[in-house]
Amino acid sequence: MSPTGETTDETSKPSVPAEIDAEDKRKKAKVIFVVYVIAALDITWMFLQFTVTPYLAKKLGFDTLWFGYLQTTVGVIQLFGGPMFGRFADLFGARIALSLACSSTIVFFLLLAIADHPAMLFVHKLPTVFMHVLPASQMVVADLSEPEKRADALSKLALCFGIGMIAGSTLGGHLNTRYGETFTACFGAAGSAVSLLLVLKFIPKTTKTQASSTDTRDDSRKKSVFNVGEITRLMKYPGVTPTFLVKIISGLPSGIFQVMFSIIALEFFKLEPQQNGYLMAYFGIVQMVGAAQIPGKAEWL
Repeated sequence: MSPTGETTDETSKPSVPAEIDAEDKRKKAKVIFVVYVIAALDITWMFLQFTVTPYLAKKLGFDTLWFGYLQTTVGVIQLFGGPMFGRFADLFGARIALSLACSSTIVFFLLLAIADHPAMLFVHKLPTVFMHVLPASQMVVADLSEPEKRADALSKLALCFGIGMIAGSTLGGHLNTRYGETFTACFGAAGSAVSLLLVLKFIPKTTKTQASSTDTRDDSRKKSVFNVGEITRLMKYPGVTPTFLVKIISGLPSGIFQVMFSIIALEFFKLEPQQNGYLMAYFGIVQMVGAAQIPGKAEWL
């Protein structure tokens, strides 16, 4: 074979892995983009129900105290459901985990649509034990993004949160004012069904790397979703416990705000659903501005 032929063979061989790698990156980027869309839609439906629940609760005779109990119920349910859902996602993969979360959101809105008794408002909160679309989205983005770009990729989920907050609050306020709570809840259920279809169409069964999934699949399948040791094992890693505590402390004001704002808007300011939606949309704009600025400042520091 001529020297020219040898050179051609040598240069053509490395191009095949390079093409495969480029194609793999394109597929991952596509999945990440779809995850952003799913996250934005989920936050949209979440804030859409914020324009329904307070007004429906008032119609059903809830006072400030009982509405606080209702919101606390959600926190308690998700406190127990969150760790279990994370373990479930590790065992069964991103597609099944996100499908479960979106399906639970559909049930959540359907129960809200038929709620005609104070007890039904508590019952409709039960599916929140599995409604963890945003944490599952963070898992997928963390798995598929490159290490040096991971912080930037995760920060875009905060932008999705702001977009969903603006869209959901505005849309929910308009729908509730024009068509009532039942129609708005049904609209949320239909929107959640769209999110579920996106998950089934575009999200791969697993987003873990082939090596890690091959090594750990057999061991993971043998362990229960309710394995407390596996759930708490993460806390033993260096730096995890302080980060976890900071997350709790920093999230506490936001949680109190979400609970109290609906009460304040309804009882003190006497805001209508549409006005309440506009005000929440303003908070979403502030959220987006912060999400756009903080990652750049963090890299500079």
